[in-house]
This record gives sequence, structure tokens and C-alpha cells, in this order.
Amino acid sequence: MARKFFVGGNWKMNGTLDSGKKLVAALQEAKLDPNTEVVVAPPALHLLFVKELLAKDSKIEVSGQNAYHKVSGAFTGEVSVSQLQDAGVPWVILGHSERRTIFKETDQDIAEKTKAALDHNLKVIVCVGETLEEREANKSIDVVVRQLNAAAPSVADWNKVVVAYEPVWAIGTGKVATAEQAQEVHAAIRKWAAEKVSKEVSDSLRIIYGGSVAAKNCRELAQQPDIDGFLVGGASLKPEFADICNARL
Repeated sequence: MARKFFVGGNWKMNGTLDSGKKLVAALQEAKLDPNTEVVVAPPALHLLFVKELLAKDSKIEVSGQNAYHKVSGAFTGEVSVSQLQDAGVPWVILGHSERRTIFKETDQDIAEKTKAALDHNLKVIVCVGETLEEREANKSIDVVVRQLNAAAPSVADWNKVVVAYEPVWAIGTGKVATAEQAQEVHAAIRKWAAEKVSKEVSDSLRIIYGGSVAAKNCRELAQQPDIDGFLVGGASLKPEFADICNARL
């Protein structure tokens, strides 16, 4: 069975209620590829507002940008996986490079969050990727495999997981991995899945690319055999996001 193309829009800490409403309206008016699964991740404060706007449109789902693994407690400022589940939010992004680099989340932190999210019936976009220093030291695949090895024991059902390869050096910098560079790491991730989990999981696992994805480069990337979609940052706040969702048309 062919893997369904997946495009996530990570709005990060951007926007207002009004701008979010306009983004949703633009997506609803766009003719999106029906064979592409589209998910948007607004800031936590706007999550339920956007979810309500999209309620009449089953083509697009919402995602949390992060979640804490504890069900509840004295964790000021955090949103728990159980709260996302209770609010009917189906997806959550975990392990984004900004969480790892700025907020110092470890591989073990991501593993705990992944297990908690899956235990609460959320679907998870697990992010992995290397820094520029690690890439220049030819450690890209070693880093990604280390991150995946940490998360793998937390996953009981790989059908609920999308892996996002996001080279840190290409996020928000305007730089983008070439199609060949991205494909090389995606192929390594699929090989890892075959060896670590199973051939069946390897064949069905959706591996998406994130890192300055834009309308100008999405089609070449989408043609690569192991790239099954994108996790889009800045461009998800622009009209071109619809073009990225249609990268395989």
C-alpha cells in the first residue's frame, strides 16, 4: 500500500487569533490534494480556536506543538498529553529541534513524551535531526539513529507515528538540504526501521522532511522515493503552504 503523503504546518510562536482565522480560511478555500493528509499546529493558546474553525472541514486536522508526559500536576506553563486528548486534539509534535536545542530536551525526554502521547491515543510527529557541526563531522546518520533508538522502545504502534527529519542547520536559516542529501538520510531512517523494527513497519512508516521547505523546492523533494511529505515552518504562515500541500500534483 502506498504511503499517504503528509504535510504538517508548524506555526510555532507566531500569529494572532485574526491571522489564524485568515490562514484557516485560505486553506479551506484552496483546492488541496485529496491524497495528502494535512495537519496544522497553532500555538497552544490558539489550538482550540483553530480546531473549532476546522470542525466542518475533515480534510485538515490540528496538532499540539509540544506536550508534557505527566498527566497533571504542578508543572506551570505546560500542556499535558491527557489535556490534548481531552480536547480532541489528535496530533502532537515531539522532539522538534527548537525543543532540543533551545529548551534542552534530551532523547530520554522525547522518549517519555512519545510513550505518554501514544498511551493517550495521540498520533505523534517525532522529530530527529543533526546540527551543522554534526553534519560537517559526517555524523548525520549516527545522530538520527541515536535519536530514533531512544524513542523506539516507547512505540507500540508505528501506525500512529510520523518521523520528521529536520536538519537543525536548515531550520529557519533559508538553507535547505538538497533533494539528494535529504533522500540519503530518509533512506537511512527507513533502513533503520527495517532492521530495528520490521520490514512491514519500514515499508509503511511515513518519513517527512522539515527545514526551510518552500514552494520553490517542495516538488523536487517530494519526488524522492523515501520522502513522504513535509513539516513546514515559516512557509506554513504564507499562501504558498497550499502549494506545498499539493507538491505531488
